[in-house]
Amino acid sequence: MGVVNGQPVLDLDYIEDSTAGVDMNVVMTGGGDFVEVQGTAEGQTFDRGLLDAQLELATLGIEQLSAIQKECIGEAWPL
Repeated sequence: MGVVNGQPVLDLDYIEDSTAGVDMNVVMTGGGDFVEVQGTAEGQTFDRGLLDAQLELATLGIEQLSAIQKECIGEAWPL
């Protein structure tokens, strides 16, 4: 994810990624625990409020992906 034009954005395409002011990687378990949080200011700094907004958006996106995986894999999820 990243910050494009001051707004947190999930799943950046190439153009968004290449112009993002902040680049962030967030990895979570299916249970909601963080595995990795890595954020880099690339042309703009970010404050705690923007960090919290990025983490909230990343969490929502990961929850949606986890739900889709669980639906597709069924009882075997998580592998």
